[in-house]
Amino acid sequence: MKRRLLTALALLFAAGFVALGIWQVERRAWKHELIAAVDARIHRPPVAAPGPAEWPGISARNDAYRRISATGRFRHDRETLVQAVTERGAGYWLLTPLETPGFTLLVNRGFVPTDKREAATRAAGNPGGTVTVTGLLRITEPGGAFLRANDPAADRWYSRDVATIARARGLGRVAPYFLDADAVPNAGGYPVGGLTVVRFRDPHLVYALTWFALAAISFFFAWRLWRPATLRSNSDS
Repeated sequence: MKRRLLTALALLFAAGFVALGIWQVERRAWKHELIAAVDARIHRPPVAAPGPAEWPGISARNDAYRRISATGRFRHDRETLVQAVTERGAGYWLLTPLETPGFTLLVNRGFVPTDKREAATRAAGNPGGTVTVTGLLRITEPGGAFLRANDPAADRWYSRDVATIARARGLGRVAPYFLDADAVPNAGGYPVGGLTVVRFRDPHLVYALTWFALAAISFFFAWRLWRPATLRSNSDS
């Protein structure tokens, strides 16, 4: 009886591992479709930044990393520095509100090093008047889980959480996404745009092979448990 129970458990585990392996294969196919879609978006000509009528339909799957452009005036007095680690080292992303006709759009103008944290040290890079900015549409980062929680009261920011930044800066009718500016240089040198890293983790094949290997081991143990009983039955006959 004990042997039968262990055999049944081994088969149950094997079935579960097979199901997990199949799920990872499906996830891998989905991830590859997403990577192909994002790659296509990045290389398309820019379109106008989505306005309020389009906001309800924006999603990470369909809109992340679309090339967009917007025209307006920067509110440099309401900029936000978000801690970042880039290929240029540690520093900050500089998010500045861009007032466009009808709504405000947060623009990640790029990277500034720690010694350029104070606005006065990079004033030459803050354009006045009407500007047109082109870059990639990015979905808001509400923080939590793997990101430290923002502390608006202390003006410490660790994620590009559009809604929270908008409230802290007193902005009205803000787009639910932000724009990562492209690499067009500005007169003052900082911030440095065009540092968006478009990379997707794709470990699903390794995961699938791991689950299938565990399934094979479970099937092997089930066979070993079942085999002695079969041999005894044959010898008794």
